[in-house]
Amino acid sequence: MNTAVPSEKTLKLIILSAALAAFMSSLDGTIVNIALPTISDIFDLPSSSVSWVSTIYLLVMAGSLLIVGKLTDSIGYRKIFLTGFVLFTFGSFACGFFPEVTGSFGLLLLSRVIQALGGVMMTIIGPAMLTRYMPGVQRAKGLSVVVLFASIGMALGPTLGGLLTEYLSWNWIFYINVPVGIVTLILGIFVLPKDNTKPFTLKGFDAAGAVLIFAGLAFLLYAFSEGYNLGWTSVPIITCIVLAVVCIAGFLWRETHCASPILELSLFRNRSFLLLNLVLTLMYFTLAGAQYLLPFYLQLIKQLSTFESGLVLTVMSLGMMVAGVLAGQLYAKMVGKIRVMLLVGIGSIIVGFFLLSKLSPVSGLGIVALGLVMIGFGLGFVTTPASTLLQGSVNPSKSGMVSSITSLERFAPMTIGIAFFNTMIIVGVKAIAKHTDITTGPMQEVAANILTSGFDLCFFISMGIAVLTFVICLFVRESRLKPDA
Repeated sequence: MNTAVPSEKTLKLIILSAALAAFMSSLDGTIVNIALPTISDIFDLPSSSVSWVSTIYLLVMAGSLLIVGKLTDSIGYRKIFLTGFVLFTFGSFACGFFPEVTGSFGLLLLSRVIQALGGVMMTIIGPAMLTRYMPGVQRAKGLSVVVLFASIGMALGPTLGGLLTEYLSWNWIFYINVPVGIVTLILGIFVLPKDNTKPFTLKGFDAAGAVLIFAGLAFLLYAFSEGYNLGWTSVPIITCIVLAVVCIAGFLWRETHCASPILELSLFRNRSFLLLNLVLTLMYFTLAGAQYLLPFYLQLIKQLSTFESGLVLTVMSLGMMVAGVLAGQLYAKMVGKIRVMLLVGIGSIIVGFFLLSKLSPVSGLGIVALGLVMIGFGLGFVTTPASTLLQGSVNPSKSGMVSSITSLERFAPMTIGIAFFNTMIIVGVKAIAKHTDITTGPMQEVAANILTSGFDLCFFISMGIAVLTFVICLFVRESRLKPDA
């Protein structure tokens, strides 16, 4: 690959390209769900079928991450990045156009597969490019810009999706990606350095490992995403879990016996590398609780509309924006003391979930907003330094692989987390109801108190996991996160 350092102007444009990729990926992750009821009506399908618009995107993304990460290190950043934008932009157009013209829901799902493959390439390349072309301190600032744009996309998604669906049509939640994708594609063609790589061939590529990890992750995430709907003890879910375990176990065995593995397990022999990845995994697992449960609290208990709930939830993204920029500026001053930044970030998340665990039916929205701001700030304050440390801990030739690992640590834990907290809220509410005297007040008031107590239990569990994450951070040693040979 080309290792020449681009000019300062080119570096800024590379950062912008990576930031726009993060923006589009985050926007698409939050803009689609709000239009699912409309899509359900258009195609006259039950909600269980329409949910595949989101599910299939997630499965393809998660299953492809490690594979694309390996291919990136072999093929080159420029080729993968530009190909990703072509696929994502075309897939976005196809999602809006072809199902409308043909009336085929199947074409919508196929278009989402294409979009997801492009999304994988876009998601991985940004951090990998910054690692390749920028030193650690500058890399942190670049990553903070990427976090900022990702936060903006996450914040705009629900509101923008609602406005486009209501005043234009559901198609525009996909069409909105097209002009941004075209601009970024043109920008990338002119600014991204050319890759000095040998012609790519599948000879030596771990195809068996690729099949195993794709199938394993897809089976696993399908089981967790559909477990509640189909029943955790149903034959399809049990079968998927068994197949997931077999495929992932086979993949891990394969990677220890393959000359050119998709995932180099030796990376995790570095204790600090392992712990830092565990920190990111647990952090996004807890985030699932807030993102999944709070809309129910706001709409069922506080009687807010979908639009109003979306506005309240955007404050978390605002916290991420502020923290991401601040972390990027502080990184240079905190070199050697990055663990302090991690602890401050996790501490903020703990405080946020503590506030949410004290909610009641009469709690003001200010408490909810403050809790979300603290969680968002913590996420932004941890993500930038953690990602910078992890990218800097390996040889640049493996930066694509590391970027795919950190991306997987966002998608998979949040999917599993949603299933976990969905189960916890049900179990918690049933247990609390058994010990509640329903004659102590009006039925509606009692029901609201019971449901809110269930939310509080889940947020308390999230706080406990955040405390565990804080303890893990104490054992991270920045000095041991040095590039390998």
